[in-house]
This record gives sequence, C-alpha cells and structure tokens, in this order.
Amino acid sequence: MIVASILGALFFAAAGYVGALFGSVFAERTEAFADGPEPGRAPIPVLIAACALIGAFVTTHTGQGQVLLIAVVCTALVAIWVTDSTRGIVPDIFTLGPLGLILVIALWQHNWFAFISAAVPFVPFAIVAMLSHGRGMGWGDVKMVALGGALLGAEISVLAFALACVAAVVLNYLRGRRHGPIAFAPYLAAAIGLAIPVGILR
Repeated sequence: MIVASILGALFFAAAGYVGALFGSVFAERTEAFADGPEPGRAPIPVLIAACALIGAFVTTHTGQGQVLLIAVVCTALVAIWVTDSTRGIVPDIFTLGPLGLILVIALWQHNWFAFISAAVPFVPFAIVAMLSHGRGMGWGDVKMVALGGALLGAEISVLAFALACVAAVVLNYLRGRRHGPIAFAPYLAAAIGLAIPVGILR
C-alpha cells in the first residue's frame, strides 16, 4: 500500500505539473478581458503538492480506471487555476473536455445519475450567469460546477460549491476586495480537489 501511495503521488504530481504547463501556455496566448479580475499568480508548487496528496489517497482507495479519470480532472483543475488567476478566463477545453469524458463513461455504464448530478449545480450557477450577463458569474465557472457535479455527485458537489462561495466572499473581504470581479475558478477547483476523497469514501 505504501508503494502504491508513493507511485500515485508521483503520478498525480506529474499530472499537476502538466496541468500547470497547459495553463501557462494557454495564458501566454490569451489576453485578459479589460473588465476581468485583477491578474495574480497561481501557487503552482502548492497545486502540484495537492495533486500528489490526492494521488496518494485515490490510488489506494479506488480502481485503476477511476484513478486515471481523477488524474485527468486534476490536470484540468490546475490548468484552470493558472488561467483564471493570470487571465481571468476558464477555457472550455479544461472544463468540457473532462466533463465530456465523464459523461461518455457514464453513458457507457448506463449511469444516468451522473447527468443529473452535473445538472444540479449547473442550473443555479447558470441562472446567476444569465442574470448577471456573465459578470457576476462567468460561464466558465458554470461549466466547471457541472464538471464537479458529474465527478462528485449532486450532494457533495452542492456542499463543496456552497463552501467555495463562502470562502471566496470571506477571503476577498479580508483582502479588501469588496468590489469588482474576482477569479472564482480557483475556489471551485479547491472545492473539487478537497471533495474528491470524500466522494470516494461515500
């Protein structure tokens, strides 16, 4: 089990590193919106370490197919964190790609619950995005919660995203950012990452 945990940690750390590279390349080729959030820097070493911890856990608590799927999601989450932190953008390839993979697997396994789980957080976030015309809530964030819902299940994802919303409000208030847009995807990415072990154990 120890060897499996170490190998899993190394594999997921590599996945996180690849995600950081993808995110950095995309960010370099993309210009931030003029009315987007203030550019920042992603804590890439911390993100890679977090991926390693997730990998050490999932490799000893789930099957090989699930491990590969979660590794793909972790790669995408790190890429999203990097692009949203630096450019205020959540690229479709990093949300719809993994989401499509999860739903194709669910379709093959006749797991219709995954589609419902993706829709449950998607609907309220989509309503907010429509009402705010994409300013209070971006459509990249909406696609991201659909990804989280499909991966984690409806109950866990709703709780995780509610906590992400609270954390975003509190932390930005403490930082003095009480007005203007914020990069929200990192909070959602953190919520999904922290909830992955919970979803496996449920």
